[in-house]
Amino acid sequence: MTALYPPEPFRIKVVEPIQLIPPEARREALRAVGYNVFTLKAEDIFIDLLTDSGTGAMSQHQWAAIMEGDESYAGARSFFRLKEAVDDIFGFKHFVPTHQGRAAENILSAVLVKPGNYIPSNMHFDTTDANIRARGGRPTNLVIEEAFNPQSQHPFKGNMDIAKLRAFIERTGVANIPLGMITVTNNAGGGQPISMENIRAVAETYHSFGIPFYIDAARYAENCYFIKLREPGYEHKAPIEIAREMFSYADGFCMSAKKDAIVNIGGLLATNNDEVAQAIRNELILREGFPTYGGLAGRDLDAMATGLYEGLDESYLAYRLGQTSYLAAKLKEYGIPIIEPPGGHAIYMDAGRMLPHIPHAELPGIALATELYLTGGIRASEIGTVMFAYPDPDSGEMIYPQLELVRLALPRRTYTQSHMDYIARVVADIAQRASTLKGYKFTYAPKLLRHFTAKFEPL
Repeated sequence: MTALYPPEPFRIKVVEPIQLIPPEARREALRAVGYNVFTLKAEDIFIDLLTDSGTGAMSQHQWAAIMEGDESYAGARSFFRLKEAVDDIFGFKHFVPTHQGRAAENILSAVLVKPGNYIPSNMHFDTTDANIRARGGRPTNLVIEEAFNPQSQHPFKGNMDIAKLRAFIERTGVANIPLGMITVTNNAGGGQPISMENIRAVAETYHSFGIPFYIDAARYAENCYFIKLREPGYEHKAPIEIAREMFSYADGFCMSAKKDAIVNIGGLLATNNDEVAQAIRNELILREGFPTYGGLAGRDLDAMATGLYEGLDESYLAYRLGQTSYLAAKLKEYGIPIIEPPGGHAIYMDAGRMLPHIPHAELPGIALATELYLTGGIRASEIGTVMFAYPDPDSGEMIYPQLELVRLALPRRTYTQSHMDYIARVVADIAQRASTLKGYKFTYAPKLLRHFTAKFEPL
């Protein structure tokens, strides 16, 4: 079946030139930065799929809101416009803005996580995982087993395994679990959604043990649209109604607004607990700024207030998920192994299956990511051994992730159908000679979040 590309619910008003530099220039650029595509110059990238975080195109309404930004240090009008949107959509008693999602995670971890604590979730993504570890905590992933089967067509592969969660809490002890989480959508596992039924069951499980429940909500709007499309009883509900129900089950949330609020910078942190809220504000003042600006300019707060609603617009979400589905279908036409069904914000290529001759320790995701750039000037992110392997705190044995993935994250309202077709052709070219690709080794790696600044060399 031929893939159909959805018409964009917008027209282009401003363009940014991009260029494909020659192959020899790409090879030299990659060698100069230690074969880590994170550290390449953006001007040397043709199509940038490294992340969908802060890389989308803002609307004319958001740019107009920026002009109304109030840059008062405290109590700015921009904060109260944001507060109206946050109260309307999320409904928590207290919230603060932060400069991005990891700042919210850092503050939440600083307030609640102590050394030796365990924090369960379906799957923690990289910065959440690192912020918990930086405080001496142990992030624990309890996603359903279908998440590790790339070809499973389960409609909600991001779901938490409730039996595993209950057993984990009973085994670990409530005193060692200061909060429980869930990530919507499940970025580490292929951008897969979580059902409302599962969110409700997760909340009931945590609350039955007296454990506060926090949602990592970076892509909550996409998750809400998946619920509308796939979960009986929600087909006639608007995404904002679904969002309100989702957050009604939680005690708080943290969020990078650089995703579903479609802004270039910003984050949110909220709670219903008065004491936790005061501790959050104290930490925020120390690290980020006054509680009504949280490390952001007033104009950024206004852009976020507008973008929160635009990210929930049904025509936009239909296009967003449709563009991702189109690229997935094109890759499948070429026989490329991917996580199925496709998520909302990215395609996850199965580097382990594409490069079965390269073991975990030789970094198959890096081999595929570097070849994407060398072949077509495309930048993508490894989500495998480099991002998620870690030494067991007790035994010291290296624990590898079950999946070796390379993520093609699609910036919002940014690339066109011809770009998707080009990406698919480049990947198909690589797949034809996949057996000739070689592995890589580390030449430098920091302790946490090593994928951002590590250096490699080919074997």
